[in-house]
Amino acid sequence: MPKQIHEIKDFLLTARRKDARSVRIKRSKDAVKFKVRCSKYLYTLCVYDTEKAIKLKQSLPPGMCCIGIISETM
Repeated sequence: MPKQIHEIKDFLLTARRKDARSVRIKRSKDAVKFKVRCSKYLYTLCVYDTEKAIKLKQSLPPGMCCIGIISETM
């Protein structure tokens, strides 16, 4: 069962957890969705500001496997 996270800080803490495997970044015309796969749940964060999405992408853990990375020009 997926869960939605509403705060960026909570998402970053979840992405830094030991059981977090990968991050998927899905871009639509009005939002960017960050999805982190943990052992039990898939956590999703929706960001509607593109500048915040770029900063969030840069602040992900360096060893994390990212799938579907957004472009810098958005």
